[in-house]
Amino acid sequence: MFCRVRLVSHLPMWSRGTNHKLWKLGCFLPRCPKLSSRGTKMSAGQSQKAETWDKCTLQELKVPFARTEIGTFFQEQPRIGNQYLEDAFLQRYLKTHLPFQVLENVSLDLERFGARVAAEIDSLGRECELNPPALQHYDAWGQRVDHIVTCPAWKRMKEIAAEEGLIAEAYERKYSIWSRVQQVAKLYLYAPSAGLFTCPLAMTDGAAKVIESLGISGPLANAFGHLTSRDPKKFWTSGQWMTERKGGSDVASGTESVAREQPDGTYCLYGFKWFTSATDSDMTLTLARIMDAQGHVEQGSRGLSLFFLEVRDKEGKLNGIEVQRLKEKLGTRQVPTAELLLDGSKAHRISAEGRGVASIANMLTITRIHNVISAVAGMRRVINLAREYASKRVVFGKLIKDHPLHMQTMARLEVETRGAFLMLMEIARLLGLEETKMASEQDLHLLRLLTPVAKLYTGKQAIAVISEGLECFGGQGYMEDTGLPVALRDAQVRKHEQSTTVLLHSSSLGAPQASLCRAALLSGSLPKPECQMCVLTPPGLPLYPTSPQSSNPVIELTSLSLS
Repeated sequence: MFCRVRLVSHLPMWSRGTNHKLWKLGCFLPRCPKLSSRGTKMSAGQSQKAETWDKCTLQELKVPFARTEIGTFFQEQPRIGNQYLEDAFLQRYLKTHLPFQVLENVSLDLERFGARVAAEIDSLGRECELNPPALQHYDAWGQRVDHIVTCPAWKRMKEIAAEEGLIAEAYERKYSIWSRVQQVAKLYLYAPSAGLFTCPLAMTDGAAKVIESLGISGPLANAFGHLTSRDPKKFWTSGQWMTERKGGSDVASGTESVAREQPDGTYCLYGFKWFTSATDSDMTLTLARIMDAQGHVEQGSRGLSLFFLEVRDKEGKLNGIEVQRLKEKLGTRQVPTAELLLDGSKAHRISAEGRGVASIANMLTITRIHNVISAVAGMRRVINLAREYASKRVVFGKLIKDHPLHMQTMARLEVETRGAFLMLMEIARLLGLEETKMASEQDLHLLRLLTPVAKLYTGKQAIAVISEGLECFGGQGYMEDTGLPVALRDAQVRKHEQSTTVLLHSSSLGAPQASLCRAALLSGSLPKPECQMCVLTPPGLPLYPTSPQSSNPVIELTSLSLS
């Protein structure tokens, strides 16, 4: 009743010496009982004894890929460390430009924050990606609620933004002209791990900028206090509802929403907003045309006024708003983006009548700068991860970092990213000068010009750099569960939001200040070496900077001295 099991000598990792005692035992197994239509007949004791024997045998033979064993090699995944301490270029920039006392305080804050990004924020961002928002139209009893359900990590991101002062720092101006540089550096560390919470923060920053420029009074004073608060219980985020069915950037002819003035001086808004990002925000700024007593409105940009409204009333109900649906997007799935019907939404006019476009211009400037931050930060993160991976992955007998061609590719990506970083930080410096009333006329013109150009260039650049960065991980760079492909999907939006390439090109060249900026750039009369970035050339020549030594348009940017 026994069958002898013949052990084959060519089994992997088997040697006669290590398993010699199996031969001494005779290596007998009970003969398998006959099967019936009711299945295998085996007592509980026999079953347990057979399983124990199987495990012992496999352990003795050390057979790979047996049952639940799937081999002996597992590639170590790349991990992020303290992104501030690992970014020598950022540290060197701050050391070169910031006054010593400011540098000391800012460096300590960024080092602490970099540790928090690695230990807490990065995992929250991944949770936001895995749990996108959902829309609940009705409650269990059939009442319309239009509740946008977001994950706990998304809510925690809002608390962290307040605690870290990611908006407040820019308006407290603790470090005068350098406060914006500090804020941008912090957002630069935060953005790739934020789970796209950078989107509501961009519009929150933009709304605060608009309110500050218009004058903080009346209902705006309360809103500004919430937008710039460090208290998570008081902190608000803002939306920016401008896009309608007829047009996105062309708000002059594309805005159909109307506003009817009420006896108490407020307005009721009626219209359909086709694309509203971060729809779960606490407040928003939006454009509409004021309707007179006869129901007439003025067309064109002169008919548009700027309004502020709170998304929910004191009872927590939507303020005359119906959420029609959430958008299905290629990327940025973490952010709730919706189509909204405004049906009598109570609002306050905060601009002069017909001055809506001019009043909201500051918001567009800030949100475009945030777009640049996210683009440059995305490039930096994928390079950091690829560098980490290259020190762990062995191919053809040596680490990836020891392959010259691979490192040549990494060096090229590094040059691209450093150039974009310098452009970003120059814009942050100019913005700090403007906000503290210390900017020259030339500084203001440069800020006006560089902002759309940087948004245009880095939006395209990020897609190319991140795409090639993912290639550094081989097939793993294409696998969703690694958390890597989301960087490329989200980068794609940088070209689309806050105006497309053609519109940014047109607005940059058509600005009244363009000729002055062009003359200053080409004459080399800019006050600081790091500002000499020829990003605009006379009409008829290429838009991007070029170097006679290289066809790469970013080489000139990275040649700027930091010593």
